[in-house]
Amino acid sequence: MRARTAIVCSVADQGVAALTNILVLVAAARLSTVDGFARFSAVYLVFTVLLGVFGAYTGQPLVLRRGEGEETRGACRSAVLFTLLAASATGLPLAAVCLLLPGDTAHALVMLGLVLPIVLGQDTLRYAFSTLQLPHLALLADLVRLLGVLGALTAQSYGAGAARLVLVWGLSALPALLLSGALLHRRTAGTPVRIRVLLRRGHLGRRFVVEFGVGNATGQLSVLGLGAVGNPLVVGALRGATTLFGPLNVLFTSATSFGPPLLGRLADDRRRVRATAALAAVLASTAAAWAATLALLPDPAGRRLLGDTWPTAAALLPATGSQYAAMAVGTCGLLALRVLDPRTTLAVQVVFSLLAVVFLTAGYALAGVPGAAWGLCLGSVCKAVATWTRVARLRRNPAGQPSGGPVSAGAAGSRP
Repeated sequence: MRARTAIVCSVADQGVAALTNILVLVAAARLSTVDGFARFSAVYLVFTVLLGVFGAYTGQPLVLRRGEGEETRGACRSAVLFTLLAASATGLPLAAVCLLLPGDTAHALVMLGLVLPIVLGQDTLRYAFSTLQLPHLALLADLVRLLGVLGALTAQSYGAGAARLVLVWGLSALPALLLSGALLHRRTAGTPVRIRVLLRRGHLGRRFVVEFGVGNATGQLSVLGLGAVGNPLVVGALRGATTLFGPLNVLFTSATSFGPPLLGRLADDRRRVRATAALAAVLASTAAAWAATLALLPDPAGRRLLGDTWPTAAALLPATGSQYAAMAVGTCGLLALRVLDPRTTLAVQVVFSLLAVVFLTAGYALAGVPGAAWGLCLGSVCKAVATWTRVARLRRNPAGQPSGGPVSAGAAGSRP
């Protein structure tokens, strides 16, 4: 596939994935009461954390590989099988433990545990298609998932509980999983399965999980913590605001996850850094324009989107819009670091993600939910500055770069 066609298919795939994500949360907001949406949001945050962990451990090292030979195809097959086994080993105990606990949130977590292999397996298949430079197949599978989600959620009535919505959402991904699995099997059948490689010391996934833990999950778990010790509606308020930026959120996450195969088509590191800088400018401008559009929405239109959650989410739009503009710059900086030297991003993630948690907590203590939103924004600004400072230093002093090139070095970390 030509580079231009691959880019178009990749962008379209991320757009479909973003639309699916935002429709899930919008539908849940419209079908639930404020308290019900807060419970669904809490469970969806748990899923988001698990999705990021699995993507960091299996998906991100996978997309750093080059070539379409037997070794790469076998690595894709191994990553998918590993995800299905690991998701089952995580989801079934989660369901069993929460089954013994009271409350609607616990019941929703039971359903999440049951559907976890479906939703995580389908996501890993997207990484596999990206690695094999077949983004059109990922796009096809995500279109099937979008149709499944639309059909399943539109059949629900107002007042559906969080547990029912989680189960319906998870099962709606089953057709996409089966289709993706069949398409991947046609291209990887007969290749060796090496699951033990993913458990060996030195696998890059371990490093990327730590990065995710301090870079993404820490902030999300902090929001859950604020809801537990303070006002539970803080989760729904912040989640409602970020729901409005769902397409951008998926694009940012996908940039570091699916960007390396596309950047690998460019001739040298100088062009790759220029491409990521241009992408940062485009995404930051898009975030600002999207925030301005949302701010101009009349109240009736906003309530059609998020129901009773709209007033609290609308009040956070200035802070959340500024945060996402900064996130665009920081995400592209991390992407540049990932293709230059994937082992340099951990320090930046640890320091500035923990700093963002401090800002979040301090903002909430000083000004409640709006203060927490502005604290998240300040943390994103600091991380963006740090990532591009690191990129500039690597470009001035590339002597520490591995001789095999950044992408090859990243792939070697997961080989036997």
